[in-house]
Order: sequence, then structure tokens, then C-alpha cells
Amino acid sequence: QVQLVESGGGLVQAGGSLRLSCAASGSIFRLNGMGWYRQAPGKQRELVAVITSGGRTTYADSVKGRFTISQDNAKNTVYLQMNSLKSEDTAVYYCQGGSYDATAYWGQGTQVTVSS
Repeated sequence: QVQLVESGGGLVQAGGSLRLSCAASGSIFRLNGMGWYRQAPGKQRELVAVITSGGRTTYADSVKGRFTISQDNAKNTVYLQMNSLKSEDTAVYYCQGGSYDATAYWGQGTQVTVSS
């Protein structure tokens, strides 16, 4: 099993920044990539950014140039640096770990609220 714990959410004004962290523990050798997803009220959960174990990154078009995903393998932690935040970025952000056997592990989510 893999456990994921997010932190770093909160309330920020439009144009501000936040950094989310996701600490992984347990059978992390199972993971071949990690990512951030978000779900706004009344909407489906959507991909924000992913990073493979080799460091390759992918971003949603809506966050390109504003968000950066990174990982610290020594700390088993993935980060999401969010700059130039917009009101439409308001959502619950979830950390996800993808395993080699296609199992997806999820964190409990952290709320990000951007006030305009």
C-alpha cells in the first residue's frame, strides 16, 4: 500500500502563489509517477500536472506557464508550485500516485481557494 498526504492549501488572493506538497510513504517502490488533480464544485476531477519517476512532466493547458510540478526523491515528496493564481483555480487538489500495475493511490485532498 501507498499512503499520500497533501499539505499547503489555503486561501490566497488572485495573482498570488501557493505551494502544495505530497508526501508518500509505504510501498513507494510501486510508483512510476505522481500527479496532481483538482476538483471544483459541480465539476469532474481533472488532471493538473504529472511527473514520471524519470522526471518527465505534463501539464494541463490551463496551468501551463503558471504551475510547476517537481519531486524530491530523497524526501519521497512531490510539489506543485502555483503562481499567478486565478479564481478558476479554486478547487480541492488531490495528489495521486500511479503504480506499475495501474493501481492509483489518492491523498485526502487539500482545499485551494483563490479570491478575486
